Amino acid sequence: MQNTRYARSGMVCSVDHLASAAGLTMLDRGGSAADAAIATNAVLTVTAPHMCGLGGDLFALVHDGSVSALNASGRAGSGADPDRLRAEGHTRMPHHHDIRSAPVPGCVDGWLALHSRYGKLPMSTVLAPAIALAADGFPASPLLAPITSMVGHPDFAGDFTPGQLMTRPGVARTLEAIAASGREGFYQGEFGQGLLELGAGEYTADDLAEPLADWVEPLRVSAFGHDVWSMPPNSQGYLLLLSLGIVDGLDLPAAPEHPLWAHLLGEAARIAGHDRLAVLHEHATDLVSAAEIDRRRALIDPATRLKVRGLTAEGDTTYLCAVDGDGMGVSLIQSNASGFGSLVVEPRTGINLHNRGIGFSLTPGHPAEYGPGRRPPHTLTPALVTRPDGSLRAVVGTMGGDAQPQILLQVITRLLRHGQTPGEAISAPRWRLATGGTGFDTWESPDETVVELEEGAHWADGLAALGHPVAARPYGTGFGHAHLIDVLPGGVLAGAADPRARIGAAIGR
Repeated sequence: MQNTRYARSGMVCSVDHLASAAGLTMLDRGGSAADAAIATNAVLTVTAPHMCGLGGDLFALVHDGSVSALNASGRAGSGADPDRLRAEGHTRMPHHHDIRSAPVPGCVDGWLALHSRYGKLPMSTVLAPAIALAADGFPASPLLAPITSMVGHPDFAGDFTPGQLMTRPGVARTLEAIAASGREGFYQGEFGQGLLELGAGEYTADDLAEPLADWVEPLRVSAFGHDVWSMPPNSQGYLLLLSLGIVDGLDLPAAPEHPLWAHLLGEAARIAGHDRLAVLHEHATDLVSAAEIDRRRALIDPATRLKVRGLTAEGDTTYLCAVDGDGMGVSLIQSNASGFGSLVVEPRTGINLHNRGIGFSLTPGHPAEYGPGRRPPHTLTPALVTRPDGSLRAVVGTMGGDAQPQILLQVITRLLRHGQTPGEAISAPRWRLATGGTGFDTWESPDETVVELEEGAHWADGLAALGHPVAARPYGTGFGHAHLIDVLPGGVLAGAADPRARIGAAIGR
């Protein structure tokens, strides 16, 4: 299945055609790729609350002659108390129905920071499509309609069917408040007041007054004759770069269909990530050094699966991308963490809160221990590729929890090493490392992971012969929604939205 689309002077890719259309409208009105990305994301916060929302976090990479990185991930409230959770018998952060797994959401601060630096259109214009859909109604997607009953709020009540109109009046009011008053309209407005009441001491007014978006130095690795960029900690972006650096020095088969291809990439991912729980926290550094890449690459055996336990000597989401006619590229990922997130809803606005706090540790003294003002380790992994001369080559990313770096490793290797089109690279069958758990627990037992193979993959027998436990899965079940825009020589844009999303769209002008 190939679905590459081509455009001359601008393109937007996302999981929802309504969102992509909103982004393209901003480009048609003279807006920047940043305007398009915000408009696209804003629509998704309305139409895809099972993937992202105003109650979640955001990361973005921007290429505008150079690469900038935006970390808009939230911090735990001042009332965060790990001892209380441990006293209640918790050994890990609660996954659902507990507001303590919901740091203050950073999405809106991320929009405002991105717009302040790179926006061209008024925020009221950028948010207008999302406001209209929230107020006047949007057709429930085939992915959203069957699962609305998971959220205990009147906006989601009823037995929705695909195509049935849904409205989200509280979200419409909130977006209008952001358009009119900026962050005050959100963090000190109806949502912010409701969050303080709902938190019952988890947050303070000062927590909501502190801006959550920071411009940070991106991480970079050279691979396949290009520079690949991602986010620094607290993101797990380093896993993608570490894996790519390892793979770049391996003797890959010429064809990705060969089982050795999946073996080498899978081992690179396991060797990169086996100590993630120990080393990833918001202040971690030096995770992608050349020496570390070489050390880990030397551990790979082309003939067998490695036991990785003890190698350390002394650790749901939506993605979208946009490129404008001036060559600016935005790679943006925004998330509730797991599906609808914590399944806790701010009742005034109907905004569901993420559960990104599940990334915190409850081990006393751990550098990622849950605590006031701290950012949890994040699975969000946006990526951006530049050519040796610094020009933009591609923006790419995916949903997928712990598997995000694994999915991107496959897509980027197909694009850069094997010369596949975006449609070929995005639609090709994938593998992922899995434990059968939540999708956020892969690295608790890296030697017990199973290589799950998507329907259509031909690696099963070869991987089993190399010592990998293998399981078959249906196409599109748990293998992410990846989107990619490739800037071809001469400036033509080639893009693909993931067919697994069913209603995704890559559209251009």
